Amino acid sequence: MTLENYLDSIKDKSIAVVGYGISNAPLTELLLQKGCKVTIRDKRPKGKFEEADYLMGKGAKLRLGDDYLEDLCEELIFRTPGLHPFTPQLQAAKDRGSILTSEMEAFFKVCPCRTIAVTGSDGKTTTTTLISELLRESGHKVFLGGNIGTPLLDKVPLMKESDFAVLELSSFQLHSMECKPNIALITNISPNHLDVHPDLDDYVNAKRSI
Repeated sequence: MTLENYLDSIKDKSIAVVGYGISNAPLTELLLQKGCKVTIRDKRPKGKFEEADYLMGKGAKLRLGDDYLEDLCEELIFRTPGLHPFTPQLQAAKDRGSILTSEMEAFFKVCPCRTIAVTGSDGKTTTTTLISELLRESGHKVFLGGNIGTPLLDKVPLMKESDFAVLELSSFQLHSMECKPNIALITNISPNHLDVHPDLDDYVNAKRSI
């Protein structure tokens, strides 16, 4: 599926972008450019949401502040990686029929090139960076992104089948992701993020799902 095909397939749905941060900003631009009906939900109040006027001018609706997850009823919900998919409001929306997804999930659906994904408790960034540099030194065009800080969905038009996308993926990104990379690496697994995951098994299963 191409990026254009994907955007066409969701154009008529009501869409929520939950958490307007590094990964969801380019996604939001793509959705608004396509004419999608987008509601941006962010816990920052309007006074601290610098992009508010710009996004409303582009046609987005805003739900900001402490109650940003109230009445979450959009058909398609893009969550920020830092928001656990088991957040009660997300689960309630899913139970009502909403589709829960993410910028990274969309990227895997439309990525035309080979994908290598790295996860683990330690060494993800180092391993991801080393792989990308080794591939570049071998003459390949490489797109480095994911949890390392660079969203790649808007870079898809620049990608060719012979290129590589090398991605660092966190447990939060993996938890609800159904698409898989061509090559997956796990550096190690040790207790981590147990303030968010309900228990160690949940954390381990998220990592294993890569």
